[in-house]
Amino acid sequence: MKKINIAEILRMKNEERKITCITAYDYTSAALVGRSGIDLILVGDSASMVVLGYQTTIPVGIDEMILFSKAVTRGNKGSLIVGDMPFMSYQASDEDAVRNGGKFVKEGGVDAVKIEGGIKMKSRVEALTNAKIPVMGHVGLMPQTSPLWSGYRVQGRTDKTAKEVIKDAIAIEEAGAFAVVLEMVTSEVAKIITEKLSIPTIGIGSGPDCDGQIVVFHDILGLYDKFTPKFIKKYANLGEEIQKSLESYRDEVINGKFPAEENTFHMKDHKTNPPLKRRIIKNTR
Repeated sequence: MKKINIAEILRMKNEERKITCITAYDYTSAALVGRSGIDLILVGDSASMVVLGYQTTIPVGIDEMILFSKAVTRGNKGSLIVGDMPFMSYQASDEDAVRNGGKFVKEGGVDAVKIEGGIKMKSRVEALTNAKIPVMGHVGLMPQTSPLWSGYRVQGRTDKTAKEVIKDAIAIEEAGAFAVVLEMVTSEVAKIITEKLSIPTIGIGSGPDCDGQIVVFHDILGLYDKFTPKFIKKYANLGEEIQKSLESYRDEVINGKFPAEENTFHMKDHKTNPPLKRRIIKNTR
């Protein structure tokens, strides 16, 4: 797979080609995504939940996110790779945003970073892009702060909130972002934003009219069983298959069926077992 760059992502919108995106957090998943021909990987702060076991995305830190990013960039050389800047790695100041965004690129090896927020985060996007760090925006539902205020609610159901989301998306484009994620935005509002912006919109729970779609790796493969969002389609139920495989392994070990002969190594003259055994015992006394 030829390496996807930001120019190609922008060209895909202009040519009305849908952009495929998914999360990944380690070498193995990143390699699988690469072989699948998916355009963009987000090293998402959703790792906080699906990898580290927290209840929200808030606890994961920048050092952990950079570690995940390193693994993903080693596993995938074709997709555009975006590092998700975690809670409080950019909110405090433009300087924090640039310093930590630079760490993602320099140490994590990512091609770009993602930050949440609209108008209020406009200066952060400007600071990052001025430092030549490409930025993907994120408006609508914002998982890093929504649990602290209103919870996980669909955005744009009323005229007032619809206008707010539209203004946020426009502000992110004006600030220099190359794309913007629309999370849990009503499909009507997502369509308006997609038509208004010259940069791609990447939907998650925001309907079919976005320029691209992104999902969490563990969600579509049935690997995360705490809950499944309404907007997710499960393409497999690997959690159950893995569980069955582990139980079969457990049972075969207990019953002496594993390791079998084909899983076992022998000395070259194993056919002379009795004399060989005596010889080994004699030589080790």
